[in-house]
Amino acid sequence: MIQPRPIAAPGQRVGLLGGSFNPAHAGHLHISRIALRRLGLDRVWWLLSPGNPLKPDAPASLARRLDAAKAVLDGHPRIQATGIERDLRTVYTVDTVHRLKARYPAVRFVWLMGADNLTQFHRWRRWAEIVHAVPVAVMARPGEQVRAGLSKTARRFDRARLPQYDAAALPFLKPPCWTMLTHPTSSLSSTRLRNSGAWS
Repeated sequence: MIQPRPIAAPGQRVGLLGGSFNPAHAGHLHISRIALRRLGLDRVWWLLSPGNPLKPDAPASLARRLDAAKAVLDGHPRIQATGIERDLRTVYTVDTVHRLKARYPAVRFVWLMGADNLTQFHRWRRWAEIVHAVPVAVMARPGEQVRAGLSKTARRFDRARLPQYDAAALPFLKPPCWTMLTHPTSSLSSTRLRNSGAWS
């Protein structure tokens, strides 16, 4: 185990932000802070995946990515970078969500994702099952809001969409339920950092 298991008290509201974080950057921190405030969360966990099955190239080692994520967080008291997916032995989000719910049965989890991910969410393994398992909050990404709103997932779960002015109620609702938040966005991306040579 790279680090201790993340801790959450019964009844706490915890946002789950999954991804390769290859590398983590200020944009991840930006949307995490917004999620804490707009959704009324107690904590946000960054779930650094051992590998992304939708990406052909392997990321940097989990240990290196965790170190970089912790440097970005700089001791933030309510956001934690974790490699728990390796301990759970999960690769796919649907399995991670189910195992986290089993391990923390009294915690109110909310899945966090960028609007760019919503546009291709239907490619994720058992994607509809994820929406039925945990509330979902979609965070704004530059130029992606319209496409996300027209995505297969958004259309299928249109009746389960919560207006963003009620977003703080999301952690308390029975899924399927989701919302899409608009907010100031960051143009930072892990891909751009890798291509610039800032992460090599």
